[in-house]
Amino acid sequence: MWLILVLVAFAAVVFVMYNGLIKLKVQAESAWADIDVQLKRRHDLIPNLVETVKGYATHEKGALEAVINARARALGANGAAAKGDAENELAGAVRGLFALAESYPELRASENFAQLQTALVGIEDAIQNARRYYNAVVRDLNTKIQQFPGNMLANAFGIRQQEFFEADGAEREVPKVGF
Repeated sequence: MWLILVLVAFAAVVFVMYNGLIKLKVQAESAWADIDVQLKRRHDLIPNLVETVKGYATHEKGALEAVINARARALGANGAAAKGDAENELAGAVRGLFALAESYPELRASENFAQLQTALVGIEDAIQNARRYYNAVVRDLNTKIQQFPGNMLANAFGIRQQEFFEADGAEREVPKVGF
Protein backbone atom coordinates (compact mmCIF):
# COMPACT_ATOMS: atom_id res chain seq x y z
CA MET A 1 0.00 0.00 0.00
CA TRP A 2 2.78 2.46 0.97
CA LEU A 3 4.68 1.53 -2.15
CA ILE A 4 1.69 2.41 -4.31
CA LEU A 5 1.34 5.78 -2.54
CA VAL A 6 5.04 6.54 -3.02
CA LEU A 7 4.81 5.61 -6.73
CA VAL A 8 1.71 7.75 -7.19
CA ALA A 9 3.38 10.68 -5.39
CA PHE A 10 6.51 10.25 -7.52
CA ALA A 11 4.41 10.13 -10.70
CA ALA A 12 2.53 13.24 -9.60
CA VAL A 13 5.80 15.12 -8.98
CA VAL A 14 7.17 14.06 -12.39
CA PHE A 15 3.88 15.06 -14.03
CA VAL A 16 3.90 18.52 -12.43
CA MET A 17 7.58 19.12 -13.20
CA TYR A 18 7.21 17.97 -16.80
CA ASN A 19 4.19 20.19 -17.36
CA GLY A 20 6.08 23.12 -15.84
CA LEU A 21 9.00 22.58 -18.22
CA ILE A 22 6.68 22.23 -21.21
CA LYS A 23 4.77 25.37 -20.20
CA LEU A 24 8.00 27.38 -20.10
CA LYS A 25 9.19 25.88 -23.38
CA VAL A 26 5.93 26.85 -25.09
CA GLN A 27 6.08 30.33 -23.56
CA ALA A 28 9.64 30.74 -24.88
CA GLU A 29 8.53 29.65 -28.36
CA SER A 30 5.58 32.04 -28.21
CA ALA A 31 7.79 34.89 -27.00
CA TRP A 32 10.23 34.18 -29.84
CA ALA A 33 7.32 34.32 -32.28
CA ASP A 34 6.42 37.75 -30.85
CA ILE A 35 9.99 38.94 -31.45
CA ASP A 36 9.85 37.52 -34.96
CA VAL A 37 6.65 39.48 -35.69
CA GLN A 38 8.26 42.73 -34.57
CA LEU A 39 11.41 42.00 -36.57
CA LYS A 40 9.29 41.35 -39.66
CA ARG A 41 7.57 44.70 -39.14
CA ARG A 42 11.00 46.33 -38.99
CA HIS A 43 12.22 44.44 -42.05
CA ASP A 44 9.11 45.48 -43.99
CA LEU A 45 9.52 49.14 -43.03
CA ILE A 46 13.22 49.48 -43.84
CA PRO A 47 12.91 49.32 -47.68
CA ASN A 48 10.46 52.25 -47.55
CA LEU A 49 12.88 54.17 -45.37
CA VAL A 50 15.78 53.42 -47.74
CA GLU A 51 13.74 54.54 -50.75
CA THR A 52 12.78 57.78 -49.03
CA VAL A 53 16.39 58.55 -48.15
CA LYS A 54 17.53 57.50 -51.62
CA GLY A 55 15.38 60.24 -53.13
CA TYR A 56 17.21 62.92 -51.16
CA ALA A 57 20.70 61.49 -50.68
CA THR A 58 21.48 60.01 -54.07
CA HIS A 59 25.27 60.13 -53.64
CA GLU A 60 25.20 58.27 -50.27
CA LYS A 61 25.11 54.86 -51.93
CA GLY A 62 27.39 53.16 -49.35
CA ALA A 63 25.16 53.92 -46.38
CA LEU A 64 22.07 52.76 -48.24
CA GLU A 65 23.74 49.53 -49.34
CA ALA A 66 24.89 48.87 -45.77
CA VAL A 67 21.28 48.99 -44.59
CA ILE A 68 20.08 46.78 -47.45
CA ASN A 69 22.85 44.22 -46.85
CA ALA A 70 22.31 44.20 -43.09
CA ARG A 71 18.58 43.63 -43.65
CA ALA A 72 19.33 40.69 -45.94
CA ARG A 73 21.63 39.14 -43.32
CA ALA A 74 19.01 39.67 -40.62
CA LEU A 75 16.35 37.99 -42.73
CA GLY A 76 18.62 34.99 -43.29
CA ALA A 77 19.81 34.54 -39.70
CA ASN A 78 18.67 31.48 -37.73
CA GLY A 79 18.65 31.01 -33.97
CA ALA A 80 18.43 33.59 -31.23
CA ALA A 81 22.17 34.31 -31.04
CA ALA A 82 22.71 34.63 -34.81
CA LYS A 83 19.51 36.63 -35.24
CA GLY A 84 20.51 38.88 -32.33
CA ASP A 85 23.88 39.60 -33.94
CA ALA A 86 22.32 40.26 -37.34
CA GLU A 87 19.59 42.47 -35.87
CA ASN A 88 22.16 44.46 -33.91
CA GLU A 89 24.10 45.01 -37.14
CA LEU A 90 20.89 46.12 -38.85
CA ALA A 91 20.04 48.50 -36.01
CA GLY A 92 23.52 50.03 -36.32
CA ALA A 93 23.10 50.48 -40.07
CA VAL A 94 19.71 52.15 -39.55
CA ARG A 95 21.23 54.45 -36.90
CA GLY A 96 23.84 55.36 -39.51
CA LEU A 97 21.05 56.12 -41.96
CA PHE A 98 19.40 58.43 -39.43
CA ALA A 99 22.75 60.12 -38.79
CA LEU A 100 23.10 60.58 -42.55
CA ALA A 101 19.68 62.20 -42.63
CA GLU A 102 20.99 64.93 -40.33
CA SER A 103 23.06 66.18 -43.29
CA TYR A 104 19.94 66.69 -45.40
CA PRO A 105 17.56 69.26 -43.90
CA GLU A 106 15.02 68.72 -46.68
CA LEU A 107 14.95 65.01 -45.85
CA ARG A 108 14.42 65.67 -42.14
CA ALA A 109 11.58 68.02 -43.09
CA SER A 110 9.93 65.34 -45.25
CA GLU A 111 6.65 64.19 -43.72
CA ASN A 112 7.11 60.71 -45.18
CA PHE A 113 10.58 60.36 -43.60
CA ALA A 114 9.27 61.64 -40.25
CA GLN A 115 6.41 59.10 -40.30
CA LEU A 116 8.77 56.25 -41.19
CA GLN A 117 11.21 57.31 -38.48
CA THR A 118 8.41 57.47 -35.89
CA ALA A 119 7.10 54.06 -36.96
CA LEU A 120 10.58 52.57 -36.72
CA VAL A 121 11.09 54.00 -33.23
CA GLY A 122 7.78 52.40 -32.16
CA ILE A 123 8.84 49.07 -33.64
CA GLU A 124 12.21 49.28 -31.88
CA ASP A 125 10.39 49.79 -28.57
CA ALA A 126 8.15 46.78 -29.29
CA ILE A 127 11.21 44.67 -30.15
CA GLN A 128 12.89 45.69 -26.91
CA ASN A 129 9.79 44.77 -24.87
CA ALA A 130 9.40 41.44 -26.69
CA ARG A 131 13.10 40.69 -26.19
CA ARG A 132 12.83 41.40 -22.46
CA TYR A 133 9.84 39.07 -22.11
CA TYR A 134 11.50 36.34 -24.19
CA ASN A 135 14.71 36.53 -22.17
CA ALA A 136 12.76 36.36 -18.89
CA VAL A 137 10.96 33.20 -20.02
CA VAL A 138 14.20 31.68 -21.32
CA ARG A 139 15.88 32.50 -18.00
CA ASP A 140 13.12 30.69 -16.11
CA LEU A 141 13.23 27.69 -18.46
CA ASN A 142 17.01 27.42 -18.38
CA THR A 143 17.03 27.70 -14.59
CA LYS A 144 14.54 24.84 -14.25
CA ILE A 145 16.50 22.75 -16.72
CA GLN A 146 19.73 23.29 -14.76
CA GLN A 147 18.27 22.62 -11.30
CA PHE A 148 17.91 19.19 -9.78
CA PRO A 149 15.72 17.19 -10.40
CA GLY A 150 14.51 19.21 -13.39
CA ASN A 151 17.78 18.55 -15.20
CA MET A 152 17.15 14.80 -15.10
CA LEU A 153 13.62 15.18 -16.38
CA ALA A 154 14.67 17.65 -19.10
CA ASN A 155 17.39 15.31 -20.30
CA ALA A 156 15.02 12.34 -20.29
CA PHE A 157 12.50 14.18 -22.46
CA GLY A 158 14.99 16.05 -24.65
CA ILE A 159 14.09 19.53 -23.42
CA ARG A 160 17.08 21.77 -24.15
CA GLN A 161 18.15 25.19 -22.96
CA GLN A 162 17.23 28.14 -25.16
CA GLU A 163 19.53 30.93 -26.31
CA PHE A 164 19.02 34.47 -25.07
CA PHE A 165 18.32 37.26 -27.55
CA GLU A 166 21.03 39.68 -26.47
CA ALA A 167 21.84 43.30 -27.10
CA ASP A 168 25.19 44.13 -28.64
CA GLY A 169 27.86 46.19 -26.93
CA ALA A 170 26.71 49.44 -28.56
CA GLU A 171 23.27 49.10 -26.99
CA ARG A 172 24.83 48.45 -23.59
CA GLU A 173 27.05 51.51 -23.65
CA VAL A 174 25.89 54.53 -21.72
CA PRO A 175 25.35 57.46 -24.08
CA LYS A 176 27.82 60.29 -23.61
CA VAL A 177 26.35 63.76 -23.38
CA GLY A 178 28.62 66.73 -23.83
CA PHE A 179 27.99 70.45 -23.47
